[in-house]
Amino acid sequence: MGRGWLVPLALAAGWFLHTGVSAQQLKPEEPVNVVNIAASGFLDVPQDWLSMTLTTTREGSDAAVVQNQLKQALDAALTVAKSAAAPKQLEVRTGQLGLYPRYGSNGKINGWQGSTELILEGRDFVRISSTAGSIQTLTMGSMAFSLSREAQQKLESDVQALAIERFKTRAVEVARGFGFSGYSLRELSISSADQGGGPGYPRPMAARANVAMASDAPVPVEAGKSQVNVTVSGSIQLR
Repeated sequence: MGRGWLVPLALAAGWFLHTGVSAQQLKPEEPVNVVNIAASGFLDVPQDWLSMTLTTTREGSDAAVVQNQLKQALDAALTVAKSAAAPKQLEVRTGQLGLYPRYGSNGKINGWQGSTELILEGRDFVRISSTAGSIQTLTMGSMAFSLSREAQQKLESDVQALAIERFKTRAVEVARGFGFSGYSLRELSISSADQGGGPGYPRPMAARANVAMASDAPVPVEAGKSQVNVTVSGSIQLR
């Protein structure tokens, strides 16, 4: 019986020895001459999309009356805005509508307050500002400039191409600086960011009482610029 165990043990030892040798043979070589680099591209372009938020508030002792007042104000504003609407140039949509109770010192409801919003947005700044100036039942709440989706996509594509070219140029310079004739790519990542700036950056209207539209005069607007930044980073192997 003692000899019966010798063959399995010998086979097991041989198997462990064989797999140990194979693992060493299959072990990948440690990468050498690998460098991490990054390059960025950016462009500043005028913002081509304007969003204006018009709003009003009502308050009273009866919730139904307050709600009806808000509805009438919004309906009147929608009538004016829709008459000037045009796809991509001036688009109209409603914003938030809220009705909240007011509480007295005794903790009981003593009234109601509500607010409603109308949003005008698009590429035609003159049409938007003129329409906002024609609406008498709502006042200016805020306005914001940005890039339209189409402009954003085109700009990102252009800036990405610029960042890639800068990455390739930097890779060649690094390779030559270390005395190598070229390089090969190992890993890459691309990230982008859109930063608004200038007078067109989203901002609230600080004093609503001063910008209430008492006439048909257009609301003054001035667009700023957006910067799209794309960064290409990764590792290269010098050759």
